[in-house]
Amino acid sequence: MKWRDRYGIRRLRGPRIARFDREATNDDIEALIEFAKSRRGVEFFVEPETFATDTTAVAVAHDGEWTRRRVGSPAVIRKVARDLALPVYDVQLTGYPARMRAYNERRRQAESGEHA
Repeated sequence: MKWRDRYGIRRLRGPRIARFDREATNDDIEALIEFAKSRRGVEFFVEPETFATDTTAVAVAHDGEWTRRRVGSPAVIRKVARDLALPVYDVQLTGYPARMRAYNERRRQAESGEHA
């Protein structure tokens, strides 16, 4: 069965891929779409490709819950965001939202049994 490039990952990313990483797949993109459709107030934050990691996107919900997936290139997540009518930001310009940090802190406290 030949892999279909449903979201234009290969076409939009070009021939390069980070050395130690795997390529983004349709499953990665579909996971971001499912996250966005199943939560309120989702925004996407694009993270740049590094030497070891492909371009990724973080989807952050209204309560700070988040997920990160490979996307292959910023153009792919911009297309997905446009199709879903959701905002997309460059994390190097905007940083991460405070609600994401607050969510991480709540999870850390819950896992360690701490009380606020």
